[in-house]
Amino acid sequence: MALPKLTPEEKMNALSKAQEMRSKRAELRQKLKDGDLSILEVLDAVGDGTIAKMRVAYLLESLPRIGKVKTRQMMEDIGISQLRRVQGLGSRQRAALLSRLAK
Repeated sequence: MALPKLTPEEKMNALSKAQEMRSKRAELRQKLKDGDLSILEVLDAVGDGTIAKMRVAYLLESLPRIGKVKTRQMMEDIGISQLRRVQGLGSRQRAALLSRLAK
């Protein structure tokens, strides 16, 4: 499938929108790292486009004391694909994830 032809103005708008999303995600990750925001609050705000489109692994790696290895292991144990986005989490996966993080 060929990419659509965009005018220079449309390209600039798309680039600025992408940069804005990256900035919002970085701010969200920093709040998680600092403890200003909990994973429950993030998962409850899944209607926000910034959160909904994030990968679950990327979100979990933002938590204190959880790195790539723990994230991968936790997601495999629960049965969540490494490519899953937050908006695609099922209710059971979400509940299992929250109970696992509560330990």
